[in-house]
Amino acid sequence: MEKIKIKDLHFELFVSRERINERIKGLAKEIMANSQGEELIILGILNGSFVFMADLVREIDLAVHCEFIKISSYQGTGTTGKVRSVLGLSIDLTGKNVLIVEDIVDTGISMNYLLSELSAHKPRILSVATLLFKKDAFRFNYKLDYVGFEIPDKFVVGYGLDYDGLGRNLPDLYQLSKT
Repeated sequence: MEKIKIKDLHFELFVSRERINERIKGLAKEIMANSQGEELIILGILNGSFVFMADLVREIDLAVHCEFIKISSYQGTGTTGKVRSVLGLSIDLTGKNVLIVEDIVDTGISMNYLLSELSAHKPRILSVATLLFKKDAFRFNYKLDYVGFEIPDKFVVGYGLDYDGLGRNLPDLYQLSKT
């Protein structure tokens, strides 16, 4: 599928599932090397990260504990600029190695909020893995430890990312088409 339509918008293939899978294997190797065999709490950010997180944890050969939290700052194709916590944390992070898994970091507003909130729980290590990073849209100075793909400031769907709730099930990534 090279071009698709979701609701009123047209999208074209951006990153194939094969490239995504290869990159995830590379990220998992980096994560395992940096974790030095220690247990890892992997904290997925719903809704978008669930596909990326599932594929990533299957590649990580460590003791992992998977949890999810839900935050939101998107509506339609743009960010609202306001973050609201929807589902809270159900595990103690004190002294633990925590890896936040996110589908996409663009402005960085949501991640900045989350890093602040989670730091208050005093984890030993708090790191971030994101499938996609929009460097040109990023407004902050914190470090993203593991980045799958750095992409231009374009709207993308598929592989867990959506447009008004649709498109998460697509195995590839698609970008908004100009035509």
